[in-house]
Amino acid sequence: MKKVITIEPAKAHQPKKRLRVAAYCRVSSRMADQLVSLDAQKAHYEEYITSNPEWEFAGLYYDEGISGTKKEKRQALLQMMTDCENGKIDFIVTKSLSRFARNTTDCLELVRRLLELHIPVYFEKENLNTGSMETELFLSVMSSLAESESVSISENSKWGVRHRFENGSFKFSYAPYGYILADGELVIKEDEAEWVRFIFNEALTGKSARQIAATLNEKKVPAKRKGTWTAASVLWILRNERYKGDCLYQKTYTDFRLRRHLNHGEVDQFYEENHHDAIVSREVFEAVGNVISHEQQEKNRSEGNSKYKNRYAFSGKLICGECGAFFKRRINITGRLKYSAWVCSVHHKDRSRCSMKYVRESDLETAFTTMMNKLIFGRKEVLQTLLDNLTTQSHKSRLSRIDVVERTLNEMQERRRNLTSIMTKGYLDPATFTRESNEIMVETEKLTAERDQLKSEINGELSKTESLRDIIRFTGKSEMLSDFDDGLFERFVDHAVVSSRTELEFHLKCGMKIKETIE
Repeated sequence: MKKVITIEPAKAHQPKKRLRVAAYCRVSSRMADQLVSLDAQKAHYEEYITSNPEWEFAGLYYDEGISGTKKEKRQALLQMMTDCENGKIDFIVTKSLSRFARNTTDCLELVRRLLELHIPVYFEKENLNTGSMETELFLSVMSSLAESESVSISENSKWGVRHRFENGSFKFSYAPYGYILADGELVIKEDEAEWVRFIFNEALTGKSARQIAATLNEKKVPAKRKGTWTAASVLWILRNERYKGDCLYQKTYTDFRLRRHLNHGEVDQFYEENHHDAIVSREVFEAVGNVISHEQQEKNRSEGNSKYKNRYAFSGKLICGECGAFFKRRINITGRLKYSAWVCSVHHKDRSRCSMKYVRESDLETAFTTMMNKLIFGRKEVLQTLLDNLTTQSHKSRLSRIDVVERTLNEMQERRRNLTSIMTKGYLDPATFTRESNEIMVETEKLTAERDQLKSEINGELSKTESLRDIIRFTGKSEMLSDFDDGLFERFVDHAVVSSRTELEFHLKCGMKIKETIE
């Protein structure tokens, strides 16, 4: 029997499907030349895309006069994302990370969403294609630089406020318990001040904050904002320097996302003695402070930290992304299984105040080890790039401004000497001399404060740069890590923010912020 082999007819040649490429750009209406350049950008992207025979122009999306820090207000960006989800776009090109998004979270969120749709993004300035290997780590670093730009802009707007802190001219917007505001000044409210003194006197007798709070509630003493007294509210009074007449400015600060945080050294603080009338004497205030410190030492606890301080690598370094509290270590037991875990201290006390779930210690260790291995792998592309940016960009503008300020201060000095000389010779009346001298003094104080602030910022950047060099030295000599090293964690990590059971963000001492998924 003959075997018959059927031959399939050759398929007609199918032309290669072209990639549908869209462009996104953003300009600020605050800069006139930017709006003028919009047409040029449109022409550039249309030519750039259509000149590639494998690409098909899928449209240009642009936002005018919109801040890069808020993606919710950028309608063109949101429309582009919708078109991507509807299958109209295969690839996106944009000028730079700072044009695409001005904060790390938004940038990574957008890129991840697009990659889930299999749509890469190409950033021209950084020559970065998100479809390539180890992109997310590199993107995290580069978008952090864009975020720093927004932080810098925000800091410039806050400089006047900090200057008022420094020279003591800042006016309060609220008064603590025991005081009222009168033309921006703290004035004693005697009916409340009486109970403040009572609190301090009770503390001197050895009563705890919890006992004092219970007594106040029994006596039906009205608390601030019509609440009840708690141990925390009593301790807040006992530790507040305002009750001895002093003032510590900038206990909290607001970041560029308008979120308020406790100030742990992120920004400068200023202390002014004898700012207003005291409710208690300095002697009483200091004596109560000694009592509180002694009690804490007896309990083997130091002020502001948990009893686990320095016992574990993660102690005092894990922060809840929901409520901002520190995590504490505990031992979980499930059946016969026993393991270490870290839990938000607020959630541990009251689950209604914070919903953050615990995280296994082993998962945290794995996340850190993974991050370090990524840095070892991408040392040249990521770390060296970041170092180059810090060393070439960070100080240039500040040093240039310091030079201008120093020259201006010298000119002010010379102007003052000339005024004095003219006055001495009788060519200038005293009233004019006084007026001109005061103007010079005010301007000198302003410029001196600005110079000192710039120097402080440079010193902070130098510290970050040195820490980055330390990481580069380590990653250049190290093999991939197989196990968690608590020494390395202490060495490189400032703190870590736990966003959820599956995600946390390491804040390195060099200024980098790197997100890791918890498996």
